[in-house]
Amino acid sequence: MKKTILITGGTGFLGKRLGLALKENYNVILTGRNNKQNFLAKKITGCEVVPMDVSNIESIRDVFGEFRPNIVIHAAATKFVDLAEKQPMECVDVNVLGSQNVARVCLEKNVEIVVAVSTDKASPPVRNTYGLSKAIMERVFCSMNGKSATKFTAVRYGNVAWSTGSVLPVWKKMFEETNVLGTTGPEMRRFFFTVDEAVKLVITAIDNIDEVQGKVLSREMKAAKMKEILENWISVFGGKWEIIEGRPGERNDEYLIGELELDYTIEKVYDSVKHYLISFNEKQENCIKSIISSENVEKLTNSEIVSILKNPPAEEK
Repeated sequence: MKKTILITGGTGFLGKRLGLALKENYNVILTGRNNKQNFLAKKITGCEVVPMDVSNIESIRDVFGEFRPNIVIHAAATKFVDLAEKQPMECVDVNVLGSQNVARVCLEKNVEIVVAVSTDKASPPVRNTYGLSKAIMERVFCSMNGKSATKFTAVRYGNVAWSTGSVLPVWKKMFEETNVLGTTGPEMRRFFFTVDEAVKLVITAIDNIDEVQGKVLSREMKAAKMKEILENWISVFGGKWEIIEGRPGERNDEYLIGELELDYTIEKVYDSVKHYLISFNEKQENCIKSIISSENVEKLTNSEIVSILKNPPAEEK
């Protein structure tokens, strides 16, 4: 009999693609608080979709009691950096309280494996409320490990290309409306990886849970300067770009592994790809020696950027 995976935030950009990738080998339950999105996710994925609000612990208990998941992927989040600065209560309710609720119910219901989805914005130095909320989530989940048979871990992402609300779909809408792309910082650099790579990182965490439990798992990824992406966009699709007013909470570079994490981070290779394993409370003998930032990693080539621009996931075309 297939094991059951429940995905919080399962009706979002990542959640739907996790469902599509996992449904062959697992009984997948997608959850979300927006019923309009729930109906769309069911149509796209063919997975069971049920309403659930992570900020309401009784809502989680009801759904977990009905479906009794073996594995939980916690992808529900308020993830818009500027909105979290303007409306921090919502961010804390979903990303902090919601994550606590999920962790508590996973312990109550004896879930086997729990994987939380985090972000490079949680890496020190933290710059914004969204990053702070995810940094707390990482620590909550990792500290829950060892308190029962439930195994907790978190995966730390960069910018998932074409994810909802990220720069590429925002530029696509601008381009369609005015033929002009607005950028708050052409010199800003960001980590980019595809949604397929994002899904694979979650699967890697599940497959190697005995090694990654109680830790944060990330992976090697390339970065690009916004100006380079803009120039490639214009060379492929046309248009022009201009600088617009900055948004609260932004910074020029992101950090996948910050300076304060160096003593606690080691490199691991899974499926021929370099990964990073961060342990918050246990210094490592073979720790990495340098921070991993969007400034000092390998850069995306023009051909790689063009490939990302020309190949949005099907739903985003």
